[in-house]
Amino acid sequence: MSAWTKIVLPLLGVPLALLAAAIVFGGPSQPQPMGSISDPFRSVDYGNLPPLQRLAARDGTPLAFRSYLPAGTPRGSVVLLHGSSADSRSQHVLAQALQQAGLAAYALDVRGHGGSGEKGRIGHPGQLDEDLEDFMRTVEPARPSTLAGFSAGGGFALRIAGSERQALFDRYLLLAPFLSQNAPTYRPDSGGWVSVGVPRIVGLSVLNAFGIHALDHLVVTRFALNEQAQAMLTPAYSHALALNYRPPADWQATIRAARQPMQVLVGAQDEAFDASRFADAFATAGRPVPVTVLPGIGHAALTLQPQALQAVVAAALAEPAAH
Repeated sequence: MSAWTKIVLPLLGVPLALLAAAIVFGGPSQPQPMGSISDPFRSVDYGNLPPLQRLAARDGTPLAFRSYLPAGTPRGSVVLLHGSSADSRSQHVLAQALQQAGLAAYALDVRGHGGSGEKGRIGHPGQLDEDLEDFMRTVEPARPSTLAGFSAGGGFALRIAGSERQALFDRYLLLAPFLSQNAPTYRPDSGGWVSVGVPRIVGLSVLNAFGIHALDHLVVTRFALNEQAQAMLTPAYSHALALNYRPPADWQATIRAARQPMQVLVGAQDEAFDASRFADAFATAGRPVPVTVLPGIGHAALTLQPQALQAVVAAALAEPAAH
């Protein structure tokens, strides 16, 4: 071994050891249960919950969803994306309200949740985008079609709105959407809802930059669920799922790239995000959008309380302003 090699190898070993330590030991902790987000769903009557239907994604994985079809010809359709850790059941009350207003509503179990694939995992970042396209091509919901996402689902809806697939929908409705941990709307740890393993994410991102994705199945986020909810829902996300079920890192560029009509609704008492900052966040990004802040409404209540349901239905039925 040359003298040069004897010097270089130890120097290389230090950052590699730090990288390995970040990945192995830098995962998320388990946050304390956050009842203000989980508890409101306990009072929901699921007695008339539609059965799960399934379609095959392009990789053959069955994707689950629930259909809420009106009695007559639909006035349009709304595809509903649930929040982090949840599944289609969490959108039941909202889907019923849309159905009663004459809209065809479809509540999805996004891959990695509910009845779609392995909980907490996906195959690769971008797979959720492919799944949504497969759903639209297979089911062909009535036009005009709206993609409505709640919380993390709102962030994913924004991802689609600013992507090459944005024409899949005629308009976008973002319900208390996660924009970015760097956005002015973000509260630390989403108000206590999520624990993020930042060192592990940094380490895996370094590997990803070199084209290494073998460890993307490792857990990087955990949610503030009690033991019972952890068994029923999706308590943690892999690196691949956490990267995909949100906007891209440059969330402002994604906003600017969106061409379809878009609207934001958020409760004034939202525990996870700062409702007062959404209008500025979109305006600063270069794409002002209508933002409705509903007084007295918290995060989960946005999809449950009558006042919020009326506002969401009205937004879904309104003739969108041209952009």
